[in-house]
Amino acid sequence: MASIYEKYGLKQVINASGRMTILGVSTPAADVVETVQYGLNHYFEIKDLVDKTGAYIAGLLGCEDAVVVSCASAGIAQSVAAVIVKDDDWLLDNLHAAPLEVPHDIVVPKGHNVNYGAPVGTMVALGGGRLVEAGYANECSAAQLSAAVTPQTAAILYIKSHHCVQKSHLSVEQAAAMARQHGVPLIVDAAAEEDLQRYYQNGADLVIYSGAKAIEGPTSGLVMGRGQYVAWVKRQSQGIGRAMKVGKEGILGLTHAIENYLRQPKVTGAEMVEKMTPFIEKLNGLDGISARVVWDAAGRDIARAEIHFDEAKIGLTTSEVVQRLKTGETAIYFRGYKANEGIVEADVRSVSPAQLNTIYVAIRALLSGENKA
Repeated sequence: MASIYEKYGLKQVINASGRMTILGVSTPAADVVETVQYGLNHYFEIKDLVDKTGAYIAGLLGCEDAVVVSCASAGIAQSVAAVIVKDDDWLLDNLHAAPLEVPHDIVVPKGHNVNYGAPVGTMVALGGGRLVEAGYANECSAAQLSAAVTPQTAAILYIKSHHCVQKSHLSVEQAAAMARQHGVPLIVDAAAEEDLQRYYQNGADLVIYSGAKAIEGPTSGLVMGRGQYVAWVKRQSQGIGRAMKVGKEGILGLTHAIENYLRQPKVTGAEMVEKMTPFIEKLNGLDGISARVVWDAAGRDIARAEIHFDEAKIGLTTSEVVQRLKTGETAIYFRGYKANEGIVEADVRSVSPAQLNTIYVAIRALLSGENKA
């Protein structure tokens, strides 16, 4: 029997870029897959399933309530709609025609207004909000955030991500204090973050996670937090949430994946270093390349291999190297955010030692001219 790759003519992929949506994010454990299969093959009262799995997850995480959604982006859109619509039945049906006097501004630090694969502002707009930037691209203090809040503010949005500016920006705790001072909720998008309790404990009212990234569940998202706000998010299943609903299998699969995630030991950064050390040593034996261990810019316990290309010596730009490795017989993907500086990063969490050797062989072949045609 032909493999899926053979059946559809798909390319094999080595994912050294991390848990990225463009590559399918992650590979759930066998028992999560079994739970997904069980969900696919049984019927449930969906509201009952949503409420009881949400309460179960909330018990695991120590928050008031939770709800599984289709992805973290959907979580942003539905959270924004929730804080605008609240309990208003007319607005639930007519968010698209909401009067201008309905508070709908969503204040975000300017350095958090990023494109993570889609713009933050697009998700805010999907939820009926208007993005208002606070501070500057290189700084946002608590006072600057506070100054952007007006009677038209529906919520403060904080993006916790390596995509965001890290320097001179206020913390989640400071943002929560400002939100409480102004009587508005704080929404934290923590899509790829690994701590499922920290930001709620820091004072956020709603916290959004990707179900398929650190948690390694099926394609899904999680919104957890204060009971009233989660209840308003759930109401959006009758509003904009209808267009982004999650299936019964996703709800059950993510709930099981969260249990696994909390119970099982995490792979540490030190273990990642041990895994990548032989790879780095081999790369440093190639002329025109220097490699070293670097740590996650957003402060997570994630170590990566930083690879620096001497473009003058190798006769290729780093962007050309990245592109040629993507378009080889096996598509090899790196984190290419610093390609303009001659640097890429290899995230080894989803890469086997054999695949690391394949990457090394591909780079060596490229530098030797075998693939320069």
